[in-house]
Amino acid sequence: MGGVGIKRVIPPADRTTVTEPLAGDRRAPRAPAGAAVRPGWVRRSATALRAGLYRPLAEDDARAAYWVRHVRYGVVLTEVAAWTVVGYTVVTHTPGRHHTVILALAGLAIVAVPALLLLPLAAMMRDSRGPTLFYAWNVATAVLVIVGTRLDGGSTSPLDGLLFLTLTYMAVAYSPCGVVAMGTVMTGSYLLLVELPGVSTSGLFFLAILASLTMICAMASANSWAAYDRQVELIRAQEILAATDPLTGIPNRRAFTERLTAAVADAAWGHPSVVCLVDLDGFKAVNDADGHAAGDALLTAVGAALGAAVRETDTVARLGGDEFAVLADVSAGFRGEAVAERLRAAVARVGASHGVTASVGVAEVEPGDVVEDLMHRADAAMYRSKSSGGDRVTALSS
Repeated sequence: MGGVGIKRVIPPADRTTVTEPLAGDRRAPRAPAGAAVRPGWVRRSATALRAGLYRPLAEDDARAAYWVRHVRYGVVLTEVAAWTVVGYTVVTHTPGRHHTVILALAGLAIVAVPALLLLPLAAMMRDSRGPTLFYAWNVATAVLVIVGTRLDGGSTSPLDGLLFLTLTYMAVAYSPCGVVAMGTVMTGSYLLLVELPGVSTSGLFFLAILASLTMICAMASANSWAAYDRQVELIRAQEILAATDPLTGIPNRRAFTERLTAAVADAAWGHPSVVCLVDLDGFKAVNDADGHAAGDALLTAVGAALGAAVRETDTVARLGGDEFAVLADVSAGFRGEAVAERLRAAVARVGASHGVTASVGVAEVEPGDVVEDLMHRADAAMYRSKSSGGDRVTALSS
């Protein structure tokens, strides 16, 4: 394993400025200053309605698993309800007694609903297919219940009580907008298919209760989603804090290690990257002479300078003390040594007033690397720079 010193090459500053817009921009018609083209009210309304109806149900595996369990419970609930309808139709003396269509509808539910378990439910809950599944299930169940109610004597049939069960179960998966939409569909369908042309007092009472239940479910849905949103925000804030250095505000060792692990995996697919370890030279003297507040301010400034020296897609992290690490993508025309030299120069500018420079060690990420071994190579290169006097870059081959 040999060390190679890298010359400090500072490219000339690009002093050119852009004074003309692109040709394509010049040819394009220009809207008046301050004018904004807004979509029509129909499109805005449709967009808002879609956003309200198709809120994503899950963004992670745990949440997707929750909804998969909800579907399984719904399948069991539907089976129990359908078999109850069969028993009711067989043993009661009502207009629906032994009714072939009611028995056929119940049999359809018994046979068809378990087929939902064959769908890729976990994947569906992450996109618009999840809400679509619950909406379609709700509408299909409501149709079966309303048709059965009509055949069993209309508003005098107890079968319409299954609409309450359907709406309550489905409302758990709906946004408030979805609850109102489905409740409205069920209420309107019952009015048109069961009550009209004549409206009975018992029918009006049922419709009033169904509309009230819709409002209650909508309020419960709003509270449930608000609580879930607060929980997600809290979890994300905790994750950010756990992965962030509290002093500099940049990623910490834990976050850097996770991203480095991903970079090793990406290297196997031809995505080259490099690790640069940056250790400050002469930092202890700043704390001794000017106090820890000055040292903390310098560390924060160094973190910001390193971030400005690389791309936004690269990672700058503080490993602890006065040691930083950078994970950067490289290419044939932009090697790791060039990245490291930019980092060294950035620290030299920020630390000039304190006499602080940086020793930088470079190690290329290789396919199949063990993260600990990769960091050891970069660490060894960094110490080679420091033992050679500091303020320099060293790259060690793997």
